[in-house]
Amino acid sequence: MKLNTLLIVVLTSVLSVSCTPNTNNDNPPGVQPAQQEIKITGAATPYPAMKALAVAYEGKTKISFLPSSQSASGIGGVKNELAEIGTVTRKLKPEENDGSLVYREFARDALVVATHSSVEGVTNLATEDLKAIYSGAVTNWQDVGGQNATIVVLDRPEDESAKRLLRQHYLGKELKNAPDAVILRHEKELIATIRDTPYSIGAFSLASALANQLPVNHLRLNGVEPTSENVQLGKYPMVRTLALVWSTTASDSTQKFLDFAFSEAGAKHLLNSGFVPSRTAIE
Repeated sequence: MKLNTLLIVVLTSVLSVSCTPNTNNDNPPGVQPAQQEIKITGAATPYPAMKALAVAYEGKTKISFLPSSQSASGIGGVKNELAEIGTVTRKLKPEENDGSLVYREFARDALVVATHSSVEGVTNLATEDLKAIYSGAVTNWQDVGGQNATIVVLDRPEDESAKRLLRQHYLGKELKNAPDAVILRHEKELIATIRDTPYSIGAFSLASALANQLPVNHLRLNGVEPTSENVQLGKYPMVRTLALVWSTTASDSTQKFLDFAFSEAGAKHLLNSGFVPSRTAIE
């Protein structure tokens, strides 16, 4: 009888422990739940702006940047659930807009035409000057007001946003490229090359130039200076639109980061980093 009573007590204790709710979400004592991760992929141009936002974001979410490519990879990455956010520099094509994505512009970045610090006497270039330089019709700086030195043209591939903007606003679609131009695939390569190559000229992100305090000469184009203020006022035309895409069923952590990116606080961080936020009013 005593043995039966003991077995009943032990069995009752075991059942009591097994039915107790796990308040630690199956994590051992002292171990925090796994940190949620937001992966970003797509066009390289918006990456610096997104990294500025990621650094400023004070949430507990880990934000990772996959190797950058082009806008199509950002769109495909989100659709195929390889990333939570895609970076793009263009609007969605009709065949890409199947209703599964949200598209929204978040910032603008001016494209500055700059020269190596060795170039003297050239502070402004007219459209015809740019055409002559980028086509190779003019090969010496003294022909546009500078010293007697050979111009080193640093250019981008035709499918990159920088070259498309140059053609749209200044060079035209039919202008042939200078035969001796150095074609650089990535913007960071162009920035490093123009910084280290005397008498060179190239076009790249104004925000990158400002954020990194690059020792290069920013040129006025047709008398208009490349500044954030002139971009906001619509005076400086050569501007890239930076946008994001994400799933219509985005997770709570992804949505919270996006809410920050499009908030007043996010806009101020973008402005402080040299970008012009798409929000129309910044207090």
